[in-house]
Amino acid sequence: MSSDLYRYAAPQAFFPVAGRMVPFFAVLAAVFALAGLYVGFIVAPTDATQGEAYRIIFLHVPAAWMSMFLYLVMAGWAGFGLAFNTRLSGMMASALAPTGALFTFIALWSGALWGRPTWGAYWVWDARLTSELILLFLYLGFIALKNAIEDPVRADRAGAILALVGAVNVPIIYFSVQWWNTLHQGASVSMTRAPSMAATMLIGMLLMALAAWMYSIAVALARLRKIILHRERDAEWVRMQRAAV
Repeated sequence: MSSDLYRYAAPQAFFPVAGRMVPFFAVLAAVFALAGLYVGFIVAPTDATQGEAYRIIFLHVPAAWMSMFLYLVMAGWAGFGLAFNTRLSGMMASALAPTGALFTFIALWSGALWGRPTWGAYWVWDARLTSELILLFLYLGFIALKNAIEDPVRADRAGAILALVGAVNVPIIYFSVQWWNTLHQGASVSMTRAPSMAATMLIGMLLMALAAWMYSIAVALARLRKIILHRERDAEWVRMQRAAV
């Protein structure tokens, strides 16, 4: 069993597996997104305090969750590649970075739309907002650094160091509302206490989070296949793949 898993660490072996997984996760993403949007915008009641403006949480909260989670996964893959010199790990980190940057941008953009009716301003230099903006810069810096270095091995190593150092920012984002006096509200969902929202609101938000998760997997795997073809362009099996298309 372990030898089979080790075999899939090779880009050539994982390439067809990723191709079979992409449609599966793409369909799941669409199903969860449709269900989440229906529950969030049709079934969930109007909030007594914020009115209809609160419904931005069905986009904002899953995007914010994914922005942090994907960075940790990206840093994990990058660190694994740095430690064990596995080519696929660096490729996977590169495949995750644009999706993580996208979700970070969505979290900031939707947060600004939510902040206007709630705080009276699109942007404040709040601890959580500022650390989330830094996360976006870390994603963009990781992408720019890897694209600036022609040698893939050196690019993976440099990117891994940046990703691992930047991982310190993720707990700062998460705990910022506890460590500092901020305008940003605390977590509505916690592992240690009951959620502070109606059940339909929670279900809608979790469905959208699952949609974001499935989307991230599908897009990252599709992007990984393109990275593999680019990195392994001189290999015979790549020429065979391109000839078959």
